[in-house]
Amino acid sequence: MTDATTQPGARPDLAGLDPTLYNEDQLPTTAAERTWGWVSIAALWVGMVVCIPTYLLASYLIDSGMSWDQAVTTILLANAIVLIPMVLVGHAGTKYGIPFPVLLRSSFGPAGAKIPAVARGIVACGWFGIQTWVGGSAIFVILNTLMGGALASDPLPILGISGGEFACFVAFWALHVYFIKNGTEAIRWLETYAAPFLLAMGLALLYWAYVNAGGFGEMLSTPSAFDAGQPREGEFWQVFWPSLTGMIGFWATLALNIPDFTRHARSQKDQFIGQLVGLPIPMALFAFIASAVTSATVVIYGEAIWDPIQLAERMGGASILIALFALIVATLTTNLAANVVAPAHGFANLAPSKINLKRGGYITAGIGLVMFPWVLVNHIVGWLLAYSALLGPIAGIMLADYYLLRKTKLKVADLFKSDGIYSGKNGTNWAGVFALIIGILPNLPGFLVGVGLSDGTSDFFATIYTYAWFVGLFVAGAAYLLLSRVMAR
Repeated sequence: MTDATTQPGARPDLAGLDPTLYNEDQLPTTAAERTWGWVSIAALWVGMVVCIPTYLLASYLIDSGMSWDQAVTTILLANAIVLIPMVLVGHAGTKYGIPFPVLLRSSFGPAGAKIPAVARGIVACGWFGIQTWVGGSAIFVILNTLMGGALASDPLPILGISGGEFACFVAFWALHVYFIKNGTEAIRWLETYAAPFLLAMGLALLYWAYVNAGGFGEMLSTPSAFDAGQPREGEFWQVFWPSLTGMIGFWATLALNIPDFTRHARSQKDQFIGQLVGLPIPMALFAFIASAVTSATVVIYGEAIWDPIQLAERMGGASILIALFALIVATLTTNLAANVVAPAHGFANLAPSKINLKRGGYITAGIGLVMFPWVLVNHIVGWLLAYSALLGPIAGIMLADYYLLRKTKLKVADLFKSDGIYSGKNGTNWAGVFALIIGILPNLPGFLVGVGLSDGTSDFFATIYTYAWFVGLFVAGAAYLLLSRVMAR
């Protein structure tokens, strides 16, 4: 049998594998399938970074009292931090050519891995719905403007949105289904060609704002609300830490399933440089563009306009078509890469012999359609913090298993066996499952308050929750290592 421990990326002998634990999409990528250089991976990240929720991140921080430079620095720091697990977890994808749900089997067992894979997938379905709603809203603005407001109508019963808005949402949803049907390479093609266009459009928007405002206006000179003599003097750190955790939570999803993409990388150097170039700096740049352009709108329109869709509507003329086309492309590239591939693999992992990557993508699209994303979009910041309390522990367990327990050495064939060295008891490694629960528990009181299921908690647990991702990562990782020894795996 081929041993993929000594030959990374080589495929194991299919005759020795459990047919219920794999399909063609989950087997290690071959040398011919490793077509992604660092430019492709950087382009993937640029395509994901440039989207409306990213544009709005700076607004959330500035609204909380930060100055523009504090907001941009917080976003840069958060993405520099999340880049670390991103590269570390991505290493396994490149070395062994396996996707996220298969890598999970090393720490959770082939059956137990379904728990974190589906948990990650449900989070992605929520984001898929939000991004699809945002893109559909852009389409609605274009058509409604071109038709002189003819699409405006009263909200539909139950849905709470107009028929025109719902129709545009469904149309944009159908565009996603087209790319799901055509697979990962179609997504890579879209990301590669869209990245330079999106960067150019962002810089063009920045230039437009500068010229029309005669500079960037008052907002960039407004001091932080936490400075000496300001209304909230001395409160900076109280706002900074939960904000940093929330910003980390924004990409904590990808920090788990990044192997879904790095398994196509040509080398470790490609996956490392691609992510280093594509994530932290573009995130900070886009946050600055959002801050500067919004600052300019105070001068141009007499009010701060954070929503780029509303801004495009106010700009009018041909610029509305160009701007909203860019928004549609930006939303599509982010959604396909960040919120389709991961849950598609996760749902496929539930029954690999029956659900392939394409069918998993269809399931994702279906769930995203019925999650009422136009309601969910109004609670993004709280949601970011809430699910970081779940994703941090999963990342901690994966990192502890791969680097500290396995020393990056995996026997890939056993990841596809019900009775292999990773099978634990009846297919579940209970050390991983218990560690996940232990990692979640410290954040549970704060989470219940955050989602409105509890009226309050102690200052101790409230403080812990502001560091939810960090606490979950370190507690679950330590618990996993201890339980692995105690349970004598």
